[in-house]
Amino acid sequence: MKPAAFDYARPGTLEEAARLLADTGAGAAAKAMAGSQSLGPMMNLRLARPGRVVDLTAIPALRAVTRRADALVIGACVTHADIEDGRVEDVTAGLLPHVAGRIAYRAVRNRGTLGGSLAHADPAADWLTALSLVGAVAELRSPRGGREVAVSGLMVASFTTVLEPDEIIAAIRVPVAGAGARWGWTKLSSKVGEFAHGLAGVFADPARGIFRAAIGALDTAPIVLDDAAPLFGGPFGERLDQRLDEAALDRPLDERGVVDDYVRAMARVALARAAAQASARQAGAGEGERA
Repeated sequence: MKPAAFDYARPGTLEEAARLLADTGAGAAAKAMAGSQSLGPMMNLRLARPGRVVDLTAIPALRAVTRRADALVIGACVTHADIEDGRVEDVTAGLLPHVAGRIAYRAVRNRGTLGGSLAHADPAADWLTALSLVGAVAELRSPRGGREVAVSGLMVASFTTVLEPDEIIAAIRVPVAGAGARWGWTKLSSKVGEFAHGLAGVFADPARGIFRAAIGALDTAPIVLDDAAPLFGGPFGERLDQRLDEAALDRPLDERGVVDDYVRAMARVALARAAAQASARQAGAGEGERA
């Protein structure tokens, strides 16, 4: 199929893009487009019928990457492949390149963007969970100015975010991890390239006092536990997977209304595997330090 008729605009600034999104003269609601790896197919199937498509790819600010003392600010139109290939500096001890390289297929990673994935808010997509795990913050822009939202608070339900119709994700601010940071990340899917049936990560940064866990692919917003110690009966360390308290994990799943037995089982398996990876990195680091 082909999309229904729509107006097309390709602004050169964030201000112009926000104004075009706010303008209701196109009839049906306007939609921002970045990599078009989600919106494009939805329009072809006529699941989405925007009156105007606002193409963000000509805005230089959305491709910029800025290193600050405590964070890396990544423009929303930076692609998954940019992160996978190291064109974007890694400040997460290897976690974000690892995640990027396991998103869909290379053709999708060449065009799909960080901000586009977050704004689309598919619960089975990788970035919402991974960026929540590292404590990233989304920087938003609109005709009214700017505001910041933690990525963990960006999604409210499947394909639904806190973004206003005229707001654009301009950048994602990723905190710089300490030298001793350790992580584990597991994506469960039927075959390579598919969306996840289970997503989970564990991230520990002793220098900043962080021990966090995140669980995605839940048909709702990811579960982010800023203090993961209760899940594992104590602080970050070895044999985390063996220490996982399934009763403690059941509580946030219950609170989020996750009742499907299959989804809950995938969450448990993914988290246990991520915990095992994180512990293995911890053990390897300890052996290196002793050597």
